[in-house]
Amino acid sequence: MATESFFSNASLAYLASAGAGKDGKTYSIKPTDGTGDFTFSRGSNLAATRVGADGLIEKGRENLLLRSNTFNTSPWFVTGIDTPTSGQSGYDGLSDAWILEKNGAFAYLYQDKSISGVQTFSFYGKAGTLPQVRITINTSVVNVTAAFDLANGIDLGSSQNITSSIESVGNGWYRCSVTYNQGTTSRFRIYPADVGGDLSGTSGNIYIQDAQVELGLVATDYIESGASTGKAGLLEDEPRFDYSGGATCPSLLLEPSRTNLVTQSEYFGGSDWTNSGTSVVSGFTSPEGLSNAYKLVEDSANLTHFINSSEITTPDTTYSSSVYIKANGRNKVAFRENSFTGNYASFNLSDGTLIETNGVSASIESASNGWYRINYQVTSGNNYIVGIYLLSDSYTSGDPFSNSYQGDGTSGAYIYGAQLESGSYPTSYIPNHSGGSVTRGADDSLSNTNFSSIFGASSLTQYTIFLEVLKAVDSGTSTTLINKGTNDQGRVNYLGGDRLVYYSTATGYTTGNNITDGNPHKYLLSADNGTIKQFFDGVLIDTNTNALDELTNINIGGDDKNLNISQFLIFPEALSDADCITLTTL
Repeated sequence: MATESFFSNASLAYLASAGAGKDGKTYSIKPTDGTGDFTFSRGSNLAATRVGADGLIEKGRENLLLRSNTFNTSPWFVTGIDTPTSGQSGYDGLSDAWILEKNGAFAYLYQDKSISGVQTFSFYGKAGTLPQVRITINTSVVNVTAAFDLANGIDLGSSQNITSSIESVGNGWYRCSVTYNQGTTSRFRIYPADVGGDLSGTSGNIYIQDAQVELGLVATDYIESGASTGKAGLLEDEPRFDYSGGATCPSLLLEPSRTNLVTQSEYFGGSDWTNSGTSVVSGFTSPEGLSNAYKLVEDSANLTHFINSSEITTPDTTYSSSVYIKANGRNKVAFRENSFTGNYASFNLSDGTLIETNGVSASIESASNGWYRINYQVTSGNNYIVGIYLLSDSYTSGDPFSNSYQGDGTSGAYIYGAQLESGSYPTSYIPNHSGGSVTRGADDSLSNTNFSSIFGASSLTQYTIFLEVLKAVDSGTSTTLINKGTNDQGRVNYLGGDRLVYYSTATGYTTGNNITDGNPHKYLLSADNGTIKQFFDGVLIDTNTNALDELTNINIGGDDKNLNISQFLIFPEALSDADCITLTTL
């Protein structure tokens, strides 16, 4: 980190460790009047994720129902029920629950909403004069039904679902939920019910509160919605302060747009995945800390044991495949391109090492609580199918497809978050519950238009730019890291491939230093009326005396970048060589 004395002399300071940002903006810590803040954008959906300070994956979440706790207002409607009455004592200790009082047979509260993909519908319920509640979810495929005993906290069963549950939250209240994947939903119905699920009575009541529909396999913390959907967690245009790799301080994660082509990245129990010598069981703790991981279990046959994804058919394209995996009786696993080439990579989950590769490049990265993210990259000649293989304890090398062994019927591995993306390296996880593909927008460059307010001038010919950055990779093309002015002035500091370099129209590219090891590195550019000096990890690496060096604006990032920035400082002076070496020394 920069010393306090250097920090006090900087006119602009940005530290990712401050974690300062909101949707559409990330804050500088100097100046403090807002002029140093950067605008930021990424996209229009919640497809981005990050790793939080606790090491867990964090997502954006959305309650897709409207007016989620205002049941007497459109788009909620009733059939055979009095207008719902608020002011009832709720599970949260507030008087914000509602009573549903029947006045006719087969009565229900409902909301019409078109939603596709894997979904979880949840609400809080309490028995009144009636002891049960029934749920019907109308879909384009088949109706999903569930029933719960609110008097005794019993899940009475459901149909056409993935899972259902009832959980006590105290004071007679329960959270009821049902998860399903049946095409496109059209209507959500809540029926007050008598013993045995009887709906024929014309009187009686139950209490409800806080309804929610969200994409995914579990009911997460409730999000209030109004006339628009409710959102929480990592929002669309929120900067990502990321703690990947067990970092104690975060870095600002900037990535290009990528698309997850795996049609169901977490729902391994559906038709989008095919088992061979294996089965899957749901409900295990994932790298999110939620019960949305699956266990891949080998059968007792003497053969190969694996699971396949759906087929991708774009020839001569480089793909990066990744999945989170954790040992559960089997410590050795593999990724295999289950097409005619059969390229593969095998991994040891007991020590987090790569065993062997064939026709691919691969790596294994530690995640939280014994999880690893394994990945490999390959150019597909034709059909591409992601295969996740369990391997025998005796495996040392060779094609996983030839690794037949006697299964014990119980061993395997936990799996979560499968991803297949076009590109030569893996990016952060993109959740996909759609049955199609999901695209995360590019992290836009950080922009600041208050140059004159910050520096007291419209341009500077003497200045110092310092940054600390983690491993940064792209597709091999030059990538803007710090845009100092307009391109025709040559005011661009480039990250070309894996190199930190300086570019000007007068001299072209300078020789830079590689940053391919994934460790933090410190880079500094000093400008003094036409003389540009570059320092890297405490060493002067380049001096250019014929450079265009006027600093006129501040943009961080851009193009097809993939980088993590820990800190960024600008000084309105050219620091001495000794200070530059001190500031960049690791």
